[in-house]
Amino acid sequence: MKLGLAKNEITLLPYTTEWEKEFKRVKLEIIDATGLPRDRIQHIGSTAIINMPAKPIIDILLGVDDLSKVDQAIFKELQNIGFLRLRVERPGEIVFAKFTDQTYEVKTHFIHMVDFDRELWKNQLFFRDYLNLNEKAREEYENIKVTSVKQEDININTYSVLKEPFVKSIFKKRTN
Repeated sequence: MKLGLAKNEITLLPYTTEWEKEFKRVKLEIIDATGLPRDRIQHIGSTAIINMPAKPIIDILLGVDDLSKVDQAIFKELQNIGFLRLRVERPGEIVFAKFTDQTYEVKTHFIHMVDFDRELWKNQLFFRDYLNLNEKAREEYENIKVTSVKQEDININTYSVLKEPFVKSIFKKRTN
């Protein structure tokens, strides 16, 4: 299984069950390093959606009690297992990445640290679960992704912008 993309590289690979196996392996590493409960570490993103082509990067949702009061020790614990905090600024989220080597050019995993059981947490899990249960929505999302990747001069920002209306439309379906 090939994992990893360089900055601004957009490549979709066919779905593989190896992505779920890799998530489970890393989840155990995170639990061992941080002591976080199992239910606070979830597989999200396209690699968590059955039969969905995806960028070969494992996205992990990590829920904490209060993002504004995160114990700094968790940053060190995650660093000890290869996750580095990124300078990415996203409201209500702290982002970490794991890289293939010390050049820090190719990312293989992301951790999206958010407040447990709050809006971002619920939206991410709802999106994953909704697409896994709804074949029509899954096919629509796949079409958006595949069409977007084929565009000339595609980069990660444009790719994300092109997917955003669909993603938000699924979030709006969440009732709780």
